[in-house]
Parts: sequence; structure tokens; C-alpha cells
Amino acid sequence: MRDFQRSMPDAQPHLARRRGLWSYTHLDAWLLLFILILCGYGLLILYSASGGDMGYVTRQAVRMGAGLFAMIILAQFRPRFYARWAPAVYVIALGLLLAVLLVGVGAKGAQRWIALPGFRFQPSEIVKLVLPLMIACYLAYRPLPPGFKHIAISLVLIFVPVVMIMKQPDLGTSLLIGASGVFVLLLSGIYWRYIFGALAVAAAGLPGLWMVMKDYQKQRVLTFLDPESDPLGSGWNIIQSKAAIGSGGLDGKGWMQGTQSQLDFLPESHTDFIIAVLAEEMGMIGVLILLAIYLLIIARGLIIAINAQDSFGRLVAGSITLTFFVYIFVNIGMVSGLLPVVGVPLPLVSYGGTSIVTLMAGFGLLMSVQAHKQMITH
Repeated sequence: MRDFQRSMPDAQPHLARRRGLWSYTHLDAWLLLFILILCGYGLLILYSASGGDMGYVTRQAVRMGAGLFAMIILAQFRPRFYARWAPAVYVIALGLLLAVLLVGVGAKGAQRWIALPGFRFQPSEIVKLVLPLMIACYLAYRPLPPGFKHIAISLVLIFVPVVMIMKQPDLGTSLLIGASGVFVLLLSGIYWRYIFGALAVAAAGLPGLWMVMKDYQKQRVLTFLDPESDPLGSGWNIIQSKAAIGSGGLDGKGWMQGTQSQLDFLPESHTDFIIAVLAEEMGMIGVLILLAIYLLIIARGLIIAINAQDSFGRLVAGSITLTFFVYIFVNIGMVSGLLPVVGVPLPLVSYGGTSIVTLMAGFGLLMSVQAHKQMITH
């Protein structure tokens, strides 16, 4: 025993893991590489979708830079820091959503922004990060899988901001935010009987949802079912989008050579419908390249979630990654006519503002979970 005890100090340097350069930056090299590739590809697509307008590209690049800065900052803090402050920030976020309903700034029939001197921002974008943090904070420090009581409380925490965002109205964002909270519940290992029960309740509540939907939201559903019923009105976008996607073929018409986008047949070509521009000009090959980049980011996010050393990190990383997947799925689904148009941008490709910074901040949380893993001793 004495010989064994004497040998341990000499063995420790060999057992200790050497810290690499990336460990000091707290950034995940692979995830950062994939994000930078996506940003570069997105700017290339945006330049064509905007008709060669460098103003759009420059503003997008600046926002991406701000998002990268936010990602680096958030990656420096330990996950338990976010767990500690999640309840307070959740309450602040609800206060901002209430402020939007009371004194918010409106545009195109929606009241979603708060105006400050020199700029305005959309509080619902903050909730995209705060809500999964709050649900993960609540569940991670309680017995898992959660019982009915904790599931009910989590659903209330999800329901309140979702309803407030629907009031703005912003159905697409509210559904995505609700999904981010539900993903935390699913990853916590809830029993299948609760999942099937929730699906039954949701199916029964669909008629009620139709009754509370705004007229323009109902029109989007009807247009989804039969876009040709109003080809020059509400069905115009999706008809032109399908035409652009179908005409691209395998290798496309060439960069900046699309007819639907360059001749302005395709509305919102630089925002929600930007992947139709990519499909027309670069064809299926261009779309598959984009999907491959997305797949690499999602795979890396799931690996980080699997390797997380505590429940909070696993729930947060898993929820952020799956929500990122839903963004991609919903946007491509609505542009190709498989889903109703709900105004969801294509992540880091569509022209946007606060949403880009929010996405990058989410990646910062993923890197925080990855970078601050500690050796577990028994």
C-alpha cells in the first residue's frame, strides 16, 4: 500500500489531460468551422437573392459578426451560471413581451418590436433562448423522468410566453418557441403515456385553434391546401416558389441567372423564400451542399448533448440543436409547399437581424456545455 501511495504523484502528470489552445478559448473548433462555412455560403446565396445588392450582404455580415461576438462571450460562462440566472431572465423576458403588447412598435399588421433610441429589437427572439434554459433549469434538478406535477408546471412555463407571442400576432415564432420548451420535456425522458395523451389533447384542440386564428393565418392554411385557388393573390408566393425549385433541375441555371428571383417573380426572395433562389440557380446540388452543412452542425450539436456531464447541459444542448433542426425543416417545408407559410427564416441564410444574433448565441450555449466539462471523480 505504501508503494502504491508513493507512485500516485508520479502517475498524475501522465493521467492529466493536456489542455489545447481551443480549450482556453472555450470554443468548439468543429462547430465553429461548420458555422463559418454556413455563414460564407449564406452570404453567397444572399448576394444573388438580393439582385447583387452589396448593402444587404454588408448588413448581414455585420449581424453575423455581432452574433459571433455574442457566441464567444456566452461560451465563456459555465452552464451552471445560466442555470442560476435562468429564472430571473425568464421573468424579465415575460416583462418585455408584456411591454410589446402595451407599447410595442407595429409593422405590416403585427406588433412585435420595442423601439429604443437608435434601434429596435424583438423580445420574442430572446425567449427562444430563455425558455429552454428555464425549463431545463426547472427539470434538471428534480427527479427524472419528471412526474405529472413537474410536467404540468413546465407546460405552464411554456404556455405563458407562447400565448403572449401569439397575441402579437406571430404564429410561426410562437410555435418554434413552444417546440424548444417541449423538446426539453421530451429529452427529460417523460413516459410515453404522457406523450400520447398530449397528442390526443392537441388533436382534439385543433378546431379550437382554428377559431382563435387570425384571418390571415386561416388564409395561409387554405392556401397551403389549394394554392391554385388564388394564383394571383395568396397563392402567388408558393406557386412561384415551386416553379423556381422545379426549374433548377440538378445543377441549376447558374449563379445570379435565375428567372423567378432575378426578374422579381418570387416575393421575399432574400428572406423566407431564399432556398427557392438557391434551388433555381444552383440546382439540387446546391441545396444538398447546404443540407450537408446543416447536417454537420446538427450532428455536432447532438454529440455535445450526448457527451454533456449533467442533466442541465444535456437538456439545453439537445433542445437548442433540435430547435435549429425545426427551423430548417419548417422553412424548407413551407417553401416547397409541404407546410403552410408561417414566416420562418432559413437559419443563417435568410436576411435577418435579431434572429441571427439569437442563433449564434444558442451556439455559444452549446460551446459552453462542451468546453466546461470537468473530470468526474468518485
